[in-house]
Amino acid sequence: MSEQGLGTRLTEYGDPEFALFLRRSFAQSMGLSKDDLLKPIVGIVNTYSELNNCHRGFRELAEAVKRGVWQSGGLPLEFPVLSLGEIFLSPTSMLYRNLMAMDVEAMLRAQPLDSAVLMGGCDKTVPALLMGAASAKVPSLVLVAGPMLTGSVDGERVGACTDCRRFWARYRRGEIDRATLDRAEGQLAPTTGTCGVMGTASTMACVTEALGMMLPGGATVPAVHAERLRHAEESGRQAVRLAAERRSPDQIMTPRAFDNAVRVLQAIGGSTNAVIHLAAVAGRLGLRLDLEKLNELGATTPLLVDLKPTGEGYMEDFHRAGGLPVVLRELKSLLHLDCVGVTGKKLGDLLDGAFPATQTIIRPASRPLVERDALVALKGSLAPDGAVIKRAAASPQLLNVTGRAVVFSSLQDLGRRVDDPDLDVRPDDILVLQNAGPMGAPGMPEAGALPIPKKLAGLKDMVRISDARMSGTAFGTVVLHVSPEAAAGGPLGLVRSGDRIELSVDRRQLNLLVDERELARRRADLKPPVRPLRGYERLYLDHVQQAHLGCDFDFLRHESLR
Repeated sequence: MSEQGLGTRLTEYGDPEFALFLRRSFAQSMGLSKDDLLKPIVGIVNTYSELNNCHRGFRELAEAVKRGVWQSGGLPLEFPVLSLGEIFLSPTSMLYRNLMAMDVEAMLRAQPLDSAVLMGGCDKTVPALLMGAASAKVPSLVLVAGPMLTGSVDGERVGACTDCRRFWARYRRGEIDRATLDRAEGQLAPTTGTCGVMGTASTMACVTEALGMMLPGGATVPAVHAERLRHAEESGRQAVRLAAERRSPDQIMTPRAFDNAVRVLQAIGGSTNAVIHLAAVAGRLGLRLDLEKLNELGATTPLLVDLKPTGEGYMEDFHRAGGLPVVLRELKSLLHLDCVGVTGKKLGDLLDGAFPATQTIIRPASRPLVERDALVALKGSLAPDGAVIKRAAASPQLLNVTGRAVVFSSLQDLGRRVDDPDLDVRPDDILVLQNAGPMGAPGMPEAGALPIPKKLAGLKDMVRISDARMSGTAFGTVVLHVSPEAAAGGPLGLVRSGDRIELSVDRRQLNLLVDERELARRRADLKPPVRPLRGYERLYLDHVQQAHLGCDFDFLRHESLR
């Protein structure tokens, strides 16, 4: 049988030649010529959906990929996989990331593909594509949607979704009226594409480029620019070359490539969600990406990109400034330059060029926004397996404090009581949310940036701790991903209102200051959670791992001692 194209991964009938005869016959029913059937097949994994606003432009983008594949002598064949529209899924898209990853892996393995272009963008689609491709080991590269452009409200430039949260917080505090909020609603997301700030979608695009799984410069091109179509066309051409070279994702996403990705995560002030997603992708390749790596590399990595939520700019500004290639050049002395990505070239050979001095969005390494540690991993008695805080988006005066806990036992409890005028809460307290982790919610929703209680009118930040995630577009002194989570028996579930909690970002510590005998008494009173009896949710709860391992399913990881 053929080693490429239609002759691979044949349907089982007990007669391979009959299977190929049938396949060729049915392929011709789609209007393909016999010459077409001899070409290498490039699968176009399209996550277009009318319930995913970020991917609205994917029909046109897929056609551009096809042009590139045809130009290079390949046969492009487009097919769908699960699409995860962040704003259109309940309770959270993270619940379905692993399901999408399984879909991607299965379809890449089952179909006669020589390589694939993985089209994603909205937050959880890119990690799911990388996880599936890492497991399937089919030569692949990623093509993202690109960020949306900004809008304008009363003369103020705005964009999704840091400004979404800012406007909503101002409305809750009574600083703007409903009419102003309604005007903002129509301007925060004015085009197709992903959020226009350094949220999770943009972060994952950047770290994917840093991993070598995307063509250089592709992370930041706005969704509506013609350059996005040209990038898609070139991705199609490169996919044909990948098929010929048989360079699979496991050959690209090496331990050294993950080091580069973590460096970039720190340098762009990226989303805390990327810590979970990178751990999950690494686990598919037999690699353990420990939280200590975040601190190790963060200690020597400057924050260079002045974008919301940690700065002032938007993704379109970042692109005009030169995008990720400029950041990589500024980090050159810190990177593993021998890593080879989808281009087939070493990273060091792709980093030529001068620093664009006419822009202010990307800072030179000699004059960064912050010297180091944009993201920090914490451990301690409250988080034995770790937690994460985006230090660059936090209030400096709240990074090293001890305070009284005000506890919400669930998302529902939070919704009922956070604005209760009788809530016993003070500005120097620490808000704690339990049972919002992978198992507890379920799905670990982006609820970690708890709203400031209305009775604290005018207060813009306070320490918040949970086993949840938060959007990469959010800001504030928010400790996330506490592991093990409350629903898994972690110490977070033992916290009671009035307990003292110590947060020391300088010492990388998160501690519950309660006597161990009292904690043992509380632990004895805990009741096991009720589990669903069937379906995907049952599979999820039975097999999802904790945040420090990436929240993947235990039967999909392939860790080794490498």
